[in-house]
Amino acid sequence: MRKFFRSFTFAITGVRSAMQEQNFRSHLLSAMIVIIAGYFTGLSRVEWLIIIIVIALMFALEMVNTAIERVVDLASPTIHPLAKQAKDIAAGAVLVFALASAIIGLLIFLPKWL
Repeated sequence: MRKFFRSFTFAITGVRSAMQEQNFRSHLLSAMIVIIAGYFTGLSRVEWLIIIIVIALMFALEMVNTAIERVVDLASPTIHPLAKQAKDIAAGAVLVFALASAIIGLLIFLPKWL
């Protein structure tokens, strides 16, 4: 049981580490703005579920991207084309999901605001 609860401590430490990253904090600010806008817009339960899932996935993907960057930096402290490519691809995955998230947000919010 002790081992089980220690795993949560490690996970919380990971979240705290991720929160030190500028990109994670910008996603946090964006999430807060979306939540406030959702509150004042009067989203339905299904719309809130979609928003919450998108926000959670964005945070998780940003954390995976950060973990990949850390591992690549550890494995390849000097600049190597494959290391750069791995980091660029991970960052690209975050960008793709951020764009998809923005489109989802527009599809949910625009009809209510127009």
